[in-house]
Amino acid sequence: MGARDRVARYTGLVGALLLAVVGYLGGALPDATTAPDGGPLTVTLWLLGTTAMVGAWWALRDGAPSTRWAYVTAGWWTLPLLVTAPLGSRDVYSYACQGWIYADGGDPYAIGVAAAGCPWAEAVAPVWRDTPAPYGPFFVLLAALAVVLGGGLVGTVLLLRMLALAGVLAAAACLPGLARAAGVPPRRATWLLLACPLVGVHLVAGAHNDAVMLGLLLPALLMLVRRPGRLGSLHPVGVLVVAGVLLGLAVSVKATAVVVLPFAALVTVRGRPVVRTLLRDGGVLAVGAVGGLLALSRLAGLGLGWLGGLGRSGDTVQWTSPPTAVGMLVDYVGELFGRHPDAVPVTRTAALLLLAALLPLLWLRTLSALHPPPKPHPKALIKKFSPQQALIEGKNLLINPVGGAGVGLVATVVLAPVFHPWYATWPLALLAVVATRTAWFVAPCALASFLALPDGTNVARLTKAPGAIAMTALVLATVLWSLSRRRPWRSTPP
Repeated sequence: MGARDRVARYTGLVGALLLAVVGYLGGALPDATTAPDGGPLTVTLWLLGTTAMVGAWWALRDGAPSTRWAYVTAGWWTLPLLVTAPLGSRDVYSYACQGWIYADGGDPYAIGVAAAGCPWAEAVAPVWRDTPAPYGPFFVLLAALAVVLGGGLVGTVLLLRMLALAGVLAAAACLPGLARAAGVPPRRATWLLLACPLVGVHLVAGAHNDAVMLGLLLPALLMLVRRPGRLGSLHPVGVLVVAGVLLGLAVSVKATAVVVLPFAALVTVRGRPVVRTLLRDGGVLAVGAVGGLLALSRLAGLGLGWLGGLGRSGDTVQWTSPPTAVGMLVDYVGELFGRHPDAVPVTRTAALLLLAALLPLLWLRTLSALHPPPKPHPKALIKKFSPQQALIEGKNLLINPVGGAGVGLVATVVLAPVFHPWYATWPLALLAVVATRTAWFVAPCALASFLALPDGTNVARLTKAPGAIAMTALVLATVLWSLSRRRPWRSTPP
């Protein structure tokens, strides 16, 4: 371990300790729904701690000295965040109340936490007190179990944090295997995900259920990537079924996981990915996923009512979502001329339509990359590609189905109506194990770490107009840059 590694380790640890102190000064405490109690001191310590953690993480973005070193360092950073108050969001109180509604015999998909009479409704962020739960039945069951076993709000929050920690640990256990399969150094993949401040602050301290979703997704993908012979006596079909059930459970935590399913189907295919093999292997995976989701919904007695709650996630209007920022700027310009264009719903709808078109194109691009046209060689047999070989030999992200899923999650995050900092962990978890170049997704994660204050206040709420202008400018710059990199059309010479 070199001097730079030691400096990074202890700088990040100091940052985590500062954030733990901030949690008690002005974190997302149940009785603090306004400004942080610590005032300027709280914000200063929050910025110092976040800067220290982000700087240390960024310094070793090319890889920790070893995988074990990355695990140990990330563990040290996580310990202080395990014992502090919730940070960066009040969503854990929403989880607690939604679990309370179900445990009390109610339907969290039909009523908000305030109307249901949850005793902890005052701790929930005001914008979410009257909205139904947008999470799947599996997570509602887990939240209800936490309520029953917790015996009160503090116990419930602690158990929900333990669930989030379990999800992070499950994902952490899969990182080396997925990274080795893609030819990526495990020490780098482990560091990029586990030492990211978004994971410690939002997934662990904030107890976000995104951790549970990732803790189901990554084991499922690892099962599919590994050869069946390395999974003991489990039959290949059994591998597909179990992996499918895990993917279905991930969807029944957060619907975002559905983006990964078509790409996971490509990993299952043995041989050339044609319709027959896709239906044969991907079909078994789909049966496991859909069967697990429907069986759990029926067991919980909640059905698919949670799908209706997804539309309410856009109730907040913040410039951190690019399509929302563009709509906000159009509205601001319209107001200067006495108009009220109400452009946000329009730009959001356009972005969702673009996403609906882009995801199938990404899937088809990944599918075609798995079996490229062979290059004839006079002295060697033509080598056939399989998804497993592509995972090892491919350098392009879209050659790798896991990389394709990561790019799909990037598109989902960018084009969604709402963005919260912890959303960046979705693509981060997959790209960390497959990407050769990392700055393009590590830098946004570093910036996202500064978007929330310790009490859950989103910085976007305090910088609406400037943020909308800056984000729209970034969107335009990105579009122009992308167009400039396209090859100019060349006419065929006569």
